[in-house]
Amino acid sequence: MERLVFTWAVRVYFEDTDSGGVVYHANYLKFMERARTEWLRSFGFNQKKLKQEENIMFVVRKIDIQYKIPARFNDLLKIQTNCIKANDYSFTLKQNIMRENQVISEGKVEIVCISADIFKPVRIPKIAKKLMEIL
Repeated sequence: MERLVFTWAVRVYFEDTDSGGVVYHANYLKFMERARTEWLRSFGFNQKKLKQEENIMFVVRKIDIQYKIPARFNDLLKIQTNCIKANDYSFTLKQNIMRENQVISEGKVEIVCISADIFKPVRIPKIAKKLMEIL
């Protein structure tokens, strides 16, 4: 089954770049993090509320990123996010950073659901897992 792709846009500001006007490598991770937050928010999950009310957090366990073409100052980027795998405790997202129709960076991110107080893996709430399997 084809899963939906969530797209979130970000403009590259001068503060995101090095002295040559190229996006600093760590900032791609920040763009992807923001897109993941908006992806969760798009189907009704507020991470602060999940921590306060459900005592869970979603944290990065593993990330693999490939830089293909540099992003530059003032570029409008689109970060595409979709869930490619979900199990009881974790899910894996594919995230592409695009400039126009060109992939400039590709990432795969494994996210684990943990208890907010003891930082140990716990089951993803059923409603969230169901949505991730669809989206």
